[in-house]
Amino acid sequence: MSNNENPIALVTGASSGIGRAVAARLAADGATVVAAARRADRLAELAGSTGDGRIEPYELDVTDRAAFAAAVDDVVARHGRIDILVANAGVMPLSRLDAGLTDEWDRMIDVNIRGLLHGIAAVLPHFGRTGSGHLVTVASVGAYEVSPTAAVYCGTKYAARAITEGLRLESPAGIRVTTVSPGVVTSELAESITDPYAQEAMAAYRANAIPPESIADAISYAVSQPAEVDVNEIVVRPARQR
Repeated sequence: MSNNENPIALVTGASSGIGRAVAARLAADGATVVAAARRADRLAELAGSTGDGRIEPYELDVTDRAAFAAAVDDVVARHGRIDILVANAGVMPLSRLDAGLTDEWDRMIDVNIRGLLHGIAAVLPHFGRTGSGHLVTVASVGAYEVSPTAAVYCGTKYAARAITEGLRLESPAGIRVTTVSPGVVTSELAESITDPYAQEAMAAYRANAIPPESIADAISYAVSQPAEVDVNEIVVRPARQR
């Protein structure tokens, strides 16, 4: 964040887990952070926890393309620009394909893929106008490998990684793009799993987890590099997760 003394950052999925940790870390680093999510009460509590006004709560459903565009436009109208988008919002209701939980598949596609695309569409005009900006996608180690019960989830994260890499290749030098892929992190993601088989498998998989602050540290590192340095991909996982 060395490019601006007071960078303006929008973090999605900021009401808990990685998003909350990222919002708190970027605010501590000196950014003004618009913390966006659906749960307004959680955001208000987060904003109040700092006491310095650096975190602004913003109720947002990333699956609503018009609402995402309006949120970014509002940030720019109030602050004059947007410097960083951390596209963190995601869901993970895992299940085997033969469980046929198609509504949950659709939800993952809507949040994990369309939500990212809505964010990109919203910020690119503003990044293009200023000739600078940094988009950070929070993907997953599931963007590199597929495991049973995670076929659809991994598919969305493969897509997120591919979309982010495509943006990097298409962007001018002033716009930086980073994919951060967490391994097992302490969060609420697994609580959305309704399939009993997937619940059992995830309990064993999550035996070793790192705190969300570890991912916030990685994102802080990426966005704090000098303008000529573009950190493209970071994988952060527990040392015990092989």
